[in-house]
Amino acid sequence: MLPLLFIACCGYFAWHAVHGERGLVAMEQRDQEIADARIEQERVMAELTSMERRVNGLRGERLDRDQLEERARQLLNMVGRNEIVVPYGPENRLF
Repeated sequence: MLPLLFIACCGYFAWHAVHGERGLVAMEQRDQEIADARIEQERVMAELTSMERRVNGLRGERLDRDQLEERARQLLNMVGRNEIVVPYGPENRLF
């Protein structure tokens, strides 16, 4: 009876070592989630860098006139006299 109880306990702990909350299967899933999160972080950091570059062009003594004009036209929905406007649908946004 004692060897049977010992084998049952070993089986119980072995099953939980593989399939349990902190087992090998869960570890692989966490590693995949971490890899996905790092990829997402890199994408967001690239987007943040791009936005910071654009904002710095509109700040202080180094005013980038092209970015200022682009932003003003976008907000005011205006164009110059000699410019051609090409309409497009909302699903084809440029930015």
